[in-house]
Amino acid sequence: MIPEAVSIREVGPRDGLQIEDPVPLDAKIRLLDALAATGVPRIEATSFVSPRAVPALADAADLAAELYRWPNIEFSALVAGVGGTRRALEAGIRTVEYVVSAADGHSQANTKSSTSEAVARIEEIVGLVHDAGGKVEVIIATAWDCPFDGPTDQERPLWIAEHAVKCGADQISLADTIGTATPGRVARLVDSVHSRLGEVNLGAHFHNTRGVGLACALTAVEHGVRYLDASVGGLGGCPFAPGASGNIATEELAFMLADLGVDTGVDVAEAIRAAGVAEDVVGHAVPSNLLRAGLPRPAAE
Repeated sequence: MIPEAVSIREVGPRDGLQIEDPVPLDAKIRLLDALAATGVPRIEATSFVSPRAVPALADAADLAAELYRWPNIEFSALVAGVGGTRRALEAGIRTVEYVVSAADGHSQANTKSSTSEAVARIEEIVGLVHDAGGKVEVIIATAWDCPFDGPTDQERPLWIAEHAVKCGADQISLADTIGTATPGRVARLVDSVHSRLGEVNLGAHFHNTRGVGLACALTAVEHGVRYLDASVGGLGGCPFAPGASGNIATEELAFMLADLGVDTGVDVAEAIRAAGVAEDVVGHAVPSNLLRAGLPRPAAE
């Protein structure tokens, strides 16, 4: 079930930078310029969370004020509660990602609240964003495993997804926060979501911690996921999930899907160039294999 198109969201400016030393605003703008040149339709720009907890993204409002430079890109921001939602809306963000951890251990580490408490906030957050003319994606973190609680009971992400849809969420996303998912487990959970909820805008977010991130992404696409997150150069990781390493790399995901005839709108050569900019911005090597190896030579005519 290979689709004609898949929408990639570039999460490097948020998920990619959140565990790095703070990057100056002008460097973030340079990175956004490079990402815009790739043709990626959606970019997660920042998060409106506690600047004490995530100092690398303390400039969220200042960055949001610069997003007018790229009018053809849908920018989003991640929030962890009602306060962050209000701040994101005040800053002009109209696509909000509300993250809910399916595991209580990660939920407490991430937001100092239980999963049930986080789920109870969905309705208010959806109402606030919809009243402002925006849309809400509920991201279900630790959908497969938690660094504190171990394997996640698969009824928990299903329960969160079902409640989010009832509250009017515009999209649901399943997140492999610590990179432990495998293709078989991905297929089973994605199929369960579709079986429980029917037609729903379903996305997925994979880390490449154990080397199977792209395999999981392909499996998700084969089972009906049409929205995928990826990070330039493979940057990223969760500061509240020990052992979580980088995301799947945007350029590698686009390269794989292009070979299958899937349209992502992403220029792979430009995406590789953007990975080089990301490497310069963070000041160290990034995990991307495609950045190291480059594109293969075209076949001789």
